[in-house]
Amino acid sequence: MKEEKHIIFLFFLPSIIFLAVLFIYPFLYGFYLSFTNEEGEWTLENYLTFFKDPWEVRTIWTTFKIALPATLISILLAIPFSYYMRHGIKGERLISFFLILPVTLGTVLVAEGMLSYMGPAGWLNQFLKAIGIIKEPLRLTHNYTGVVLGLIIHNFPYALLMLLGYVSGIDPNLEKAAQILGADGWYIFRKVIFPLWVPGIAMAFSLNFVMAFSVYPTAVLLGQPSGPTRVMSISVFHWAMEKFNFNVGSAIAMVMGLIELIVILVVMSLRQRMFKGGSMVGKA
Repeated sequence: MKEEKHIIFLFFLPSIIFLAVLFIYPFLYGFYLSFTNEEGEWTLENYLTFFKDPWEVRTIWTTFKIALPATLISILLAIPFSYYMRHGIKGERLISFFLILPVTLGTVLVAEGMLSYMGPAGWLNQFLKAIGIIKEPLRLTHNYTGVVLGLIIHNFPYALLMLLGYVSGIDPNLEKAAQILGADGWYIFRKVIFPLWVPGIAMAFSLNFVMAFSVYPTAVLLGQPSGPTRVMSISVFHWAMEKFNFNVGSAIAMVMGLIELIVILVVMSLRQRMFKGGSMVGKA
């Protein structure tokens, strides 16, 4: 028995080392830097520097104002798509290819594409002007709208994949049983599918929110990094890489992490209130 446990531990050892080197150590080191000064003395000055500056504190609300709508829209768009595709549809592979394509491109290429397509002189504005819908170009880049759209385009595929994988695991016999008992489609969705889907939706929301809240390339390329769309990650970069003050930069990063953790705990608490029990009941 002890030998079996030893072998199992050896199987997990590479993963443990990977997590320790790439996640645990950087987090602990950043946590240490956030509470020390350049001389290595313990202090709260790094956090006070951030919270005493109204311009820096404003980035918390700015980041929330960008991340929350982008996450909600991504999830709300992914729910009907994944629900419709849960049992497979004609041309699913081709549809899935185009839906997932933004993931393979990355945030920078997505942003560059948006600048070319949705910019003031982009194809979209030229087309709308040509058919007489608009007279002046729509401002869809280098502002709040551009950042939110960029996040939705990039994060939507992640939400779709997670929700599709989760809803596909719900036993279709439950729907058939509800239909036999006389329930219509809307009732089945509300009373059968959605309650079982809640854990997956909560997980997809949490992961998408973390990605959106830590936005950096999209905010720089499609927003105004020194103005209305200055998010917390830009503030971290400013302190760490421009002012070379890694202590204050680490403190802001810790605040970001704490906010993300609070949001995840709130979402998981709501999930617990809405649903209790097993959800992945398997297929027939």
